[in-house]
Amino acid sequence: MSIGTADRAQSLVRAGSPPSGKSLWQRMWSVRWCYLFMLPSLILTVAFTLYPTVMSWYFSLLDWSGFGSDRDWAGFANYREVVRDDLFWNAYVRSFLFTLAGAPIKIGLALVVALVLNDASLRFRSFYRTLFFLPVVTSSAIIGIVMTFIFSPLDGPVNMVLLQLGFIDIPVDFLGDPDTALWTVVAVYIWKWFGVTMIYWLAALQVVPRELYEAARIDGANRWNMHRSITLPLIVPFALVIVLITVVSALNIFGLVQTMTGGGPFFATEVMELYIYRNAFGAGEVPRLGYASAAAVFFGITVFAVSLLQGWGLKKANTARAQMKTQ
Repeated sequence: MSIGTADRAQSLVRAGSPPSGKSLWQRMWSVRWCYLFMLPSLILTVAFTLYPTVMSWYFSLLDWSGFGSDRDWAGFANYREVVRDDLFWNAYVRSFLFTLAGAPIKIGLALVVALVLNDASLRFRSFYRTLFFLPVVTSSAIIGIVMTFIFSPLDGPVNMVLLQLGFIDIPVDFLGDPDTALWTVVAVYIWKWFGVTMIYWLAALQVVPRELYEAARIDGANRWNMHRSITLPLIVPFALVIVLITVVSALNIFGLVQTMTGGGPFFATEVMELYIYRNAFGAGEVPRLGYASAAAVFFGITVFAVSLLQGWGLKKANTARAQMKTQ
């Protein structure tokens, strides 16, 4: 590096550094255009995330249907009623059961597919990536409605194929049977959001230097040994983040469940989001926005605790990994 190049680099570093001797307000004012560009996103976040979250805490302390001006103070009565409701606990457990069933399968399958699609010698890689990602950009409501026809016991393609192959003797009501409804929705969820996790893995795989594969290939390593000794150890930090994102996103399944089963049959697929929705806007029932808000707050705290626990695990793993590198 020449002296002139070094001087220019140092000047750029000094230019990007915050001005010395200036107050926080002065430094913020000097980059006011950055905050101006952030303003639309900030307004939307406050309006559709922060404000509803804060108001749900307030509504949870009221005996209010959500309509009219009659708002009776209930204190923690809604919370006491929530924890005594068996349907609440069923939906609560079912939400995490859905996550435990869907997230590991989606993560594992997406990793396998990403490893295959990351091979530079594979033809039509872009086509396959687009094909796997296509369900992600399709509306959950549309997919849910289409799946009700696909899994229909009358003339659904799934039953017709299974009958032709001799796997079943009579049509199966996949979405109408409490024993199969939840697992059918889990399968559709995995297919629907598979592409997102695949993209995460593909992004993680790009950090693995190609030179390591070439050196291992020269040493006679096969594909399995290369993935086991090179790929997997290098993408562990990304894997922890991917698991965190996938687990939290698996709790956001309202659209699919609502359009495929509506929480039925006999509440067999009612997860927390549907439980909250049913009590807040209840079809055929008196809306109870205060009670629904209490259930939402209770569940939200749980999800937040899970996120903190996973974040703590991620930090511990990164610390342990850094210590191993220094040894």
